[in-house]
Amino acid sequence: MAPGRVVEWRLRSTAGAPADTGGTGGAPGDALSDTAGRRASFNQDKHFTVAEESRGADDPVASWIAVTFEVKGALVEDALTRALLAFVRRHEVLRCEFRRLAGELACEPIAAAELVLDAVPVAAFDSSEALRGFLAERFTRSIDTLSWPLFTMGAVLREDSATVYLAFDHIVCDGLSMPIVVHEVQNAYEALCRGEEIGLPPAPSYLDFAEEQRRRYLSIAADDERLGYWKSFMERGGGEFFPRFPLELGVEPDRMYPIVNEASPLLDAGEAEVFEKACRAVDGKPFMGVLAAVAVCLREAGGPGVYRGFMPVSERGRAGWANSVGWFVNTMPIEFDASPGRDFAQVMAAVRAGFGEMMEHIDVPFVRAWQLLAPAEFAARSWPYPVNFFSYIDVRKCPGAERHEDWRPTSHVWSARANGACSWFQRDADGLHMNSIYVDTADARHTMDDFQEALRATVREIARHGSFRRPIALTAPRRPVGSPLGSPIGAAAPLGAAALPNGTAPYAPYTRRS
Repeated sequence: MAPGRVVEWRLRSTAGAPADTGGTGGAPGDALSDTAGRRASFNQDKHFTVAEESRGADDPVASWIAVTFEVKGALVEDALTRALLAFVRRHEVLRCEFRRLAGELACEPIAAAELVLDAVPVAAFDSSEALRGFLAERFTRSIDTLSWPLFTMGAVLREDSATVYLAFDHIVCDGLSMPIVVHEVQNAYEALCRGEEIGLPPAPSYLDFAEEQRRRYLSIAADDERLGYWKSFMERGGGEFFPRFPLELGVEPDRMYPIVNEASPLLDAGEAEVFEKACRAVDGKPFMGVLAAVAVCLREAGGPGVYRGFMPVSERGRAGWANSVGWFVNTMPIEFDASPGRDFAQVMAAVRAGFGEMMEHIDVPFVRAWQLLAPAEFAARSWPYPVNFFSYIDVRKCPGAERHEDWRPTSHVWSARANGACSWFQRDADGLHMNSIYVDTADARHTMDDFQEALRATVREIARHGSFRRPIALTAPRRPVGSPLGSPIGAAAPLGAAALPNGTAPYAPYTRRS
C-alpha cells in the first residue's frame, strides 16, 4: 500500500458517551432502539464466550477481518463520511453491542439516527513499511469483541488517490461480507460525488436471521433426528466430532502457536478456465475439482483414502440475505472416497455425491451440533486438534465484481495464534489462488510447502489433461497424524471471501508470508 496521510472515522452516538461495562461490552447503554435485547446467533454467542473466557484467563484470542479498496482521484472526505455513515446505519448488526443477560447473549442495536461519524486526522507516513506496521497494530488494538464499536474505518489519502480500509471483529461479519462492504461504500461514495441519492437494494437485518435460527434450534436435544447426519459422520470417524487434518504439523496437545499466513497462485486466468471445463466435462463444478485434488494430494502424502473434512457453507441464499452484512456461515462435515486407483471422473462423482448428501442436512447450525454432540470439546476455547478444513469462493459472482479491477479490493484476515492448519481457495479474474494459515513449526512449514506444490501440480494436470494422469507425491512424504492436537483459527490474505473455521475470507493473486 502506498504511503500517505491517514484519516479515521470514529463512530459515536449522540445519545451519550460509551458506558464502562466492566469488559463485557461497551456502547451507549442509553441509546438503544426499540429492538433492544434481541438474541445473538449461535456463531456470535460462541465467539463472544471464547473472548470472555480468554480475557478472564489473561489469554486473549484476538482476530480481525479487514478490507481495503482504492479510490481514484483526490478523496472527497465529506462524501466518504456520508457513505460510511449510510453503510453503518443500513446494517443493524454493525450498530450492536453485545451483553450477557441471564446466560444468553443479547444484541442491543443503537438507533440508526443517533449515530454520527467524526473524521479524525491520525498521522502521515512516508513509507509503505511504516504504514503497514501502523495499520496492523491499529486493527489489533482497536478491535475488541467485548467493546463497542466492533470495527474501525479510515483512509490513506494522497494527492491523486486514496486507500479506504474497514476492519471488523468476526462477531459482526464473515468473509462474504467484505465484497458487500466494498460494493456499498464505493457505490454510495460515487453517487454522492455526482450529487445523487444513494440507491441500494434491500438488506434484511442479520439480527432477524439470528432470531429465527435460535427459535428453530435452541430447543433441540442430542437425540433429535436432525442430528443424524452428524452422528453417522462421527461414527465413521471413531466417534470424533472434528475430522483430523491427516498430515504432520508438529504440534503439541493444548498448545497454541504463532501462525504463518500465506496467499499464492495455483492457476492463472487461462488455466483456471480450462480447469473449469475439465470439471464440467465430468459433471462437476470447479470447487469440486479443487476439493478432489486436495483429497488426492492428502492421500498421496500419507493421508487416508476416504476424505473427511469440514466445509463452510453460506446461508445467504436461502431467504434473501445476499446484500446483508453478518455471519451467515454454517460449517458442515463432508466425506467421500478418494482411494488409490480412482480416476478423476470417479473422485469427482464421489465429491458430488458427498456434497449432495451434506447439503440435504445443512439446516442444523454447526455450533449447536458441536454443543450437543461434543460438549466437553465445546467448553474449550479452540478446536481440540488440527482439523481438516476446505473452503472455496468465486469472487467473480460477488456484488460489484465487475468493478474489482478499478477498486482493487483486498481482504485481510488475521489471528494471533492457532494450533492447526486452515486453507481456503479463491477464484477471481486472475485465476485460482490458495490462502492458508498454519502453525509456525518446522514440520508444518515443510508439510504445507510440499502440499501446496503438490496441489499446484495436480490442478495443472487436470487443466492440461482432464485427469490426474499420474500420482502427485510430495517431495518427502509426511507421516500421517496419530493423535497430536491443533486447530485453525485465523488467516490473512487478499479479497475473495471464503470462511475460516469460525467463518471468514480472502482477496488477491500474490504470494505473501508473514
